[in-house]
Amino acid sequence: MNKKIGLILTVLIHFLLSACRAESDSGEINAQGSNDALKIRVFAQQESTQDLITNDFTKELEERFNVKFDWNIVPYVGAKEKRQISLASGKYEDAYILTTYIDQFSQADVLRYGKQGVFIALNDLIDAYAPHIKAAMVKDPTLKAFNTAPDGHIYGLVSYSQCFHCSYPNKMWLNTKWLKQLNLDMPTTTEEFKKVLQAFKTRDPNGNGKADEIPLSGSTEDFGVRIIPYLMNGFIYDDDKNYLILTNGKVDTAANKPEWREGLAYIKDLYDEELIDPGAFTQNSDAFKKIGDNTGVQILGAGAAMHPAIFVDTGPDNKHGSDYNPVPPLVGPHASNAVFNTIGVSPGAKFVITDKASKEAQIALIKMVDYMYTPEGQAYAEVGKEGLDWRRPIEGELALNPKVRPEFTRIPLKEGEKSNNAGWGGMGHFYMPKEYRDSWVQGTDIYGPDGYERRLYEATLIYEGKEPEELFPIWSVWMDSDEADEANVLHTNIKNYIEENALQFITGNKSLSEDWDAYVKRLDDLQINRYVEIMQKAYDNSINVHKDN
Repeated sequence: MNKKIGLILTVLIHFLLSACRAESDSGEINAQGSNDALKIRVFAQQESTQDLITNDFTKELEERFNVKFDWNIVPYVGAKEKRQISLASGKYEDAYILTTYIDQFSQADVLRYGKQGVFIALNDLIDAYAPHIKAAMVKDPTLKAFNTAPDGHIYGLVSYSQCFHCSYPNKMWLNTKWLKQLNLDMPTTTEEFKKVLQAFKTRDPNGNGKADEIPLSGSTEDFGVRIIPYLMNGFIYDDDKNYLILTNGKVDTAANKPEWREGLAYIKDLYDEELIDPGAFTQNSDAFKKIGDNTGVQILGAGAAMHPAIFVDTGPDNKHGSDYNPVPPLVGPHASNAVFNTIGVSPGAKFVITDKASKEAQIALIKMVDYMYTPEGQAYAEVGKEGLDWRRPIEGELALNPKVRPEFTRIPLKEGEKSNNAGWGGMGHFYMPKEYRDSWVQGTDIYGPDGYERRLYEATLIYEGKEPEELFPIWSVWMDSDEADEANVLHTNIKNYIEENALQFITGNKSLSEDWDAYVKRLDDLQINRYVEIMQKAYDNSINVHKDN
């Protein structure tokens, strides 16, 4: 009798353990209904400090959702070309998970491949298996607009980051140590700014008895380093991207208006007085930073940048990083604008599922992304493992937004330590709404390394709300692939022409009095009116789509 009872208990225990193993830690049931890991082929872009195969977050997803990734991993260098080759081959993967600031699918790509059936629509999968994604889109119509094509289908998901300081990229950072040295006030107008730059040039603020000061510099790359947009916004709105303005729902360009011409004249005046570093129009970020971190004496008066670490060392041993503070949007003759660049989101998609994926793989993939739409899942994906890369806050720690309860505290690497290879980094950027970003602990010393994000947050407060009431929403307009291709060609030619001529007018290679009319005519020849027409249609369609949805 005891043997029979023992046998029954053994069988029962084995059954219960098997049932428990079939369910993941999160309560998710394996899509296959068994313990066999589901193989999923994924195209991914890997940074040099990562190993996606041994990565902790990779292992977490594999265990949590009972899958096994079969990676097609490419380095950041040449990532876009390799992605395009992958799709063109016809032997593409089940899914693509990309790093937005390196490469992603454009809106035109998403629409083209969606209509071809290469990218599957995610709507039904989200409704059935992704409650967090679904709730996020209900909560934030902007997020839904980013992801929803004009036909109502969601063919891919963007990297959504409500990065407050990223939203106002074109900032100006002024050497307030020099201001104090010269007994000057923070400038608030275009003319006051000019006078400060003149003082930096002529009154020896670094005190070495030499005229070696560079009043203003910048760079030609991204992240707010181009000097023209910040200065131009005292005259007319310059978005530093498309040169589009919106008035009463009517799309137009800023670059052929009298105010644009007046702004160029102001910047030329600064250039003629040698208040602008000529290198600002040609140099890369490394050259810019050599000026900010000049060996020996400090020589930089002001730098254009989203954040000062772009041009000066702000680390623990910095000599000059704390000297630079934000200048508010300058009041000019016609405007006082700040450049608003969405919320740190690029239109298109960082994540898609292709028609190669089985139904089981589709379900598993959307569940994985849904997990990354939870704060803990996003923290693991973005930053790394709890207890290793981040921890829960302790009493006295303050969130980035002081009004928000702190939820996460980073554990910094010690000097010389290698990455823990625990998170996916930029590849894991999926859903970072403001409340999530605001809940991370930041130090209270804004000039200390652990308070840098707070420094940027506070700096951005002086730019917030200074953008025009109407903005062309380049981030959420869609157009069919043919018009998108046409618009891209027109945009490239027009943008290059506008920027080349702005530089020629500023440096005196062209005359604003003698060559302006020819410049405007050439813009017409480049079909700027057709470009505006396409963008008007896209804007009108987006308004209608958003109303319908």
